[in-house]
Amino acid sequence: MGKAERIAGAGIAVGILVLALKAAAWWLTGSAALFSDALESTVNIAASMVAMAALHLAAKPADANHPYGHDKAEFFAAVVEGVLIVVAAISIFRHAWEVWQHPIALDAPWRGLALNAAATVLNSIWATYLFRSAHALRSPALAADARHLVTDVVTSLGVVAGVTLTAWTGESAIDPILAALVGLHVLISGAGMIRQSVGGLMDTAPEPVVLDRIRALVAEHASGAIEAHDLRTRHAGRLTFLDFHLVVPGAMTVADSHAICDRIEAGLKAELDQLVITIHVEPEIKAKQTGVPVL
Repeated sequence: MGKAERIAGAGIAVGILVLALKAAAWWLTGSAALFSDALESTVNIAASMVAMAALHLAAKPADANHPYGHDKAEFFAAVVEGVLIVVAAISIFRHAWEVWQHPIALDAPWRGLALNAAATVLNSIWATYLFRSAHALRSPALAADARHLVTDVVTSLGVVAGVTLTAWTGESAIDPILAALVGLHVLISGAGMIRQSVGGLMDTAPEPVVLDRIRALVAEHASGAIEAHDLRTRHAGRLTFLDFHLVVPGAMTVADSHAICDRIEAGLKAELDQLVITIHVEPEIKAKQTGVPVL
């Protein structure tokens, strides 16, 4: 089991503990807002399970049926997590409407808020760790999990503030309104996650700053060549695929042009981890004068 899988497994345990705290808070108070917060935590647990399964599949080596590996499985996991968030939002809306129609007084609100606050602190700590791990391991699945928890933390803070206001004022209408607002926030978060994950499945390019650095490294390490053009990149999970055409003098030997390619690949991989590079060598008559000039 890889490090990312172990982190996802630990996330399931953290999620169960957070859910227990939030469920107890809801049970003590009967608050619709606290119910919505607890329901979002159930989604987080399911999302962590999906992420762990996707990471296990993505870690498998390339085979005859998947010669480029299984890394895109993480993007499928992120899409599933986004859909789960949307389902949770719909359930929150339904419960908020029921409480709006049949208001209830809050029981033991301060004890419930204390439990919810403890769960929020735990989520904040774990979300910070997940973001750092996702960046270090270049894992879309862990990043999606981290975004889930940040959403959970934000909504929990809003819930705590709203339930506190309800307890002080005794105005029961605040509770279902707050629950509906939480559902709207969750819905927007899930839609955004689906959009980002679909972008990964559609082979979106890295950020412009990464592309600029790739071009600079190619130019820096391609001494002896004339230019590089038709440079393309795409993401697939933790991997970034790069291919381009390298123009060299027509009289250059295969061995010399291959040495340039090796130098470029070494320079790129020394700075950019998890990069898969394909270089097509062409003679000078193929130069376009619009690509990356060699320094």
